[in-house]
Amino acid sequence: MSKIRIFSLGGLNENGKNMYVVEVDRNIFVFDAGLKYGTDKMLGIDYIIPKFDYLVRNRKWIKGLFLTHGHDGNMGACADILREIPDLAVYATKFTMDILRQDLLESGINATNLKEIRPHSKIDFGDDLAVFPISVTHSIPDAVCYVLYTKDGAIVYTGDFVFDATAMGPYKTDIGKLAYVGKQGVLCLLAESFYAEKQGHTSPNNRISEYIREILRKKEDRIIATIFPAHIYRIQELFNEVMKTKRKVVIMGKALQESVNRAMDMGYLKFDKSRIGDLLTLNEKGVVILISDEKEKPFMNLERILKGYDKYIKLRESDTIFITEPSYEGIEKRLAVIMDEIAMQNIDVVALSPKKHLLHHASREDLMLMINLMNPKYYFPVKGEYRHQVMNADIALELGIPKENIILKQNGDVATFLNGNLIDEIDHVPVDDVLIDGKSNGDIGELVVKDREMLGENGIVIVSCTLDKVTKNILAGPEIMTRGFIFVRESQELIDEARKICQEVITSHITEDAHHLDYSEIKSDIRDQLGKFFYRETECKPMIITVIQEV
Repeated sequence: MSKIRIFSLGGLNENGKNMYVVEVDRNIFVFDAGLKYGTDKMLGIDYIIPKFDYLVRNRKWIKGLFLTHGHDGNMGACADILREIPDLAVYATKFTMDILRQDLLESGINATNLKEIRPHSKIDFGDDLAVFPISVTHSIPDAVCYVLYTKDGAIVYTGDFVFDATAMGPYKTDIGKLAYVGKQGVLCLLAESFYAEKQGHTSPNNRISEYIREILRKKEDRIIATIFPAHIYRIQELFNEVMKTKRKVVIMGKALQESVNRAMDMGYLKFDKSRIGDLLTLNEKGVVILISDEKEKPFMNLERILKGYDKYIKLRESDTIFITEPSYEGIEKRLAVIMDEIAMQNIDVVALSPKKHLLHHASREDLMLMINLMNPKYYFPVKGEYRHQVMNADIALELGIPKENIILKQNGDVATFLNGNLIDEIDHVPVDDVLIDGKSNGDIGELVVKDREMLGENGIVIVSCTLDKVTKNILAGPEIMTRGFIFVRESQELIDEARKICQEVITSHITEDAHHLDYSEIKSDIRDQLGKFFYRETECKPMIITVIQEV
């Protein structure tokens, strides 16, 4: 009897943090290991990764981690995982592997089992198990989908894809290979849901060459273009149109420069290097300046320029700012603020409409074509908010896949197959978010975020007091210091009353024969009574920290 379990450690009912696990009997195959970035409400959290304790516990059964492409949402958690499991076998195509090696180098991690693969070259694991990567079209070169062959049929994970007939070289989809896999028999297809609500094909709305050409024709002076370093396809589109003009390009920022140079050296970006200028070229008429737009901190570099803080770029009214990517969920408000700031400086701005211009993700007709090519027995919508998964499921239902064969799950929910048939079994793998702050190796945790929230909203009050070591009488204090709570000069009466409350609490715990005081109880009472007093007087709940020492 063969048993297959499919579940997600991240990526369902969310955008990013993709990590999908397929267990064939006791053999574990992991597809992608992504992160997602924290929002402004996350209070200092830089990024979030899936909790991967399950993989650590079952590390000896893992055959490999298979990366579809080099975007953070699909491989951003690799460094954190390889820190815990350095001998984990990681499979990726050439360009993806190069990005991974760079990430590991910057993180100081020595991974010992990185395996560079080529599309359409089967990787055998014995027991009728094999993984077959197939080239697909995405905004980064060398993107692949994966086919896991089992005794009960193939399991296909699409990763991110579009069908675009103009995509060539390392961006081209091998439709013939996809159709061949479909004819062999697909047990389950896991397909992305991000654009499932959008009608038609994504292409040609993912291409903006004509739009760039028009901007270069109309705008005669400097053009400052924001760009995602990982979206190599968009950079190539920009380069192609610039090469048809006499303009030069200046690439600002070390990370963006390294990303572009690496892609050019590897042959994934085509551009005349003599057309790349330097800081002396910045103020030339007609120069195109590329600045990095990171998803971690959207428009951070552009905002620095707008506020006049940039060391090299000073805006002038003849400039044009070109935002080369359509907005995505979560940054609409941020983009609106940036657009206002640009308008206040009387500078032209060109931004792509998210209704007309799309990223390289599968829309409704793309998903229909993939389902028809694969002809799967079971369909598992992944990658996207739950409403996107439901819309993706509706597409499969419309194409004739029975409702009972369409799998809608949340992170951790397990779909179990026995001898190639989905069984009605409730099973769940524990999942959670790991919150990463800066270069911290561990989970920051919800309690820390709650503390930051309290500090940010209500401030902090520190109570300090010094007692006699023998008599336990108060020698100094209680002194009260506040930060971010009230303006002390205008609230002296409140501070005096708070000091009086603290003194009464401490005194009430001191008895004539007291040789030992329960300081934790004193601190708890001060926090309780002072907290009620502050809330009654100010309707604020500051964090209260009590420090008591003996001399």
